[in-house]
Amino acid sequence: MRILEGKHAGRHLTSPGAKVRPTPEDVRGRVLDLLAEDLEKARVLDLFAGSGAVGLEALSRGARSVDFVENGTGALHSLKANVAALRESKYTRIFKKDAIPWVERLEAGRYDIAYADPPYGSRKLDRILSYWLQTPFSRILVLEHDKEHAIESKAKQYDFEGPTRISILRAP
Repeated sequence: MRILEGKHAGRHLTSPGAKVRPTPEDVRGRVLDLLAEDLEKARVLDLFAGSGAVGLEALSRGARSVDFVENGTGALHSLKANVAALRESKYTRIFKKDAIPWVERLEAGRYDIAYADPPYGSRKLDRILSYWLQTPFSRILVLEHDKEHAIESKAKQYDFEGPTRISILRAP
C-alpha cells in the first residue's frame, strides 16, 4: 500500500493487517482524481479510516486537513504510524471513536469532503447516509460499499473490479 500522487507519492504505508479491508489503490486513486477540483485546501473527514490511506492521499494531493475516525486497535496503530511517518500530525486529528455516534453530532457544513468506508454488508453505511441527507455535514459525501448494497439517493456511482462500488453525493 502506497501513496499514489502528490507530495508523498511513492511513500509506503503500514497496513493494519488481515482483519481490515483497505481501499484498493485503483479505487483510492480514481476517487481522488474525480474530486481533484474539490480537494485543494479541503477539510476532509475519513470515517472508518483504517490505515488512513484515503485521508493521507488527500493530504498528499492538497487537502488542508484530515480528521480520521477509527476505533479498531490494529487500525489505530497503523494509522498513527502512517501519520507519523509522513510527518502530517500538524494537519491531522485522530479520533478513537465509533463513527456513527461521532457523525451524528456533526453540524451541517463541517467538512468539505467526507469519505465513509464501513465494513461491507454493514448497515452503518445507511446510517451515515441517512444522517447526511438530513444534516449535510460535508459538501461531498463519498461512500465505499459493496455493489450489492443499494443506495437510495441520487448518487453518481462508479463500479470497480471485484465487489467495490463508490457512490458520490453532493449537498444541494
